Amino acid sequence: MAITNESHPKEFILLGFADHPWLELPLFVTLLITYPMALMGNIAIILVSTLDPRLHTPMYFFLTNLSFLDMCYTTSIVPQMLFNLGSSRKTITYIGCVVQLYVFHIMGGTECLLLAIMSFDRYVAICKPLHYTLIMNQRVCILSVSIMWLTGVIFGFSEATLTLQLPLCGTNKLDHLLCEIPVLIKTACGEKEFNELALSVVCIFILIVPLCLILASYVNIGCAVLRIKSSEGRRKAFGTCSSHLIVVSLFYGPGISMYLQPSSSITRDQPKFMALFYAVITPTLNPFIYTLRNKDVKGAFKKLLRSIFRLK
Repeated sequence: MAITNESHPKEFILLGFADHPWLELPLFVTLLITYPMALMGNIAIILVSTLDPRLHTPMYFFLTNLSFLDMCYTTSIVPQMLFNLGSSRKTITYIGCVVQLYVFHIMGGTECLLLAIMSFDRYVAICKPLHYTLIMNQRVCILSVSIMWLTGVIFGFSEATLTLQLPLCGTNKLDHLLCEIPVLIKTACGEKEFNELALSVVCIFILIVPLCLILASYVNIGCAVLRIKSSEGRRKAFGTCSSHLIVVSLFYGPGISMYLQPSSSITRDQPKFMALFYAVITPTLNPFIYTLRNKDVKGAFKKLLRSIFRLK
């Protein structure tokens, strides 16, 4: 254990998969492939949603926000991971750790809220189609996204700040791939029951409440779809929701297992794999999930590509 007399270390040593060094090369190659894919996919979603007038709807407005969140989310950790996996130094500066902590948790919390807003949008579109444009008007969309960002920033900023107040007692080794609140609480010394309680309360508001709203929306959507008599109508209704349901499952599943599972039942390497999944794999898959299952987005992509090649 490295010891320092300072109130906080100049840098942290990220142990990562120190017990399994053979994992480093496959992980490095995987991140080197998936990170550019995540950036290009999410940038493409933002471009087509912004440039194509047919996609100027609430659904794609929220999807643009999701793509921006995913880019910030994955960029806050992957470059540092690549540096550490590709070199013998497995460190991150204290300032770098602080920035990563704030950005990662603000973006993660905001995405939880955004997925709930998107489920409500789908609920209104299917259960109240005649009132959709009235309920989901531009003012409501902008207001809901503004509240979402403000809430995500407040919760993420306050929880990260509270965690950084914990004494480390000279310890500068983190058994993780990144600076995450649970691992910093675990590493800290002294009284930390309040921090653990605060994290549980934040998780209830950021994870459980939005998830309950999502489930309630889809219960109502399911009932509405079952009342549709034509198979074509049911297929179309299901198609508008399936992409969002897949994204919700990919994001919430690992997040809940990481933040709400009892620490006694979590293995040493489980948090590392979970972090890789919901912070790297999910942002990479999201653009493909929405593209492959959506004719409007595929059409907008083709139109954008034709205009790019025409300019050349």
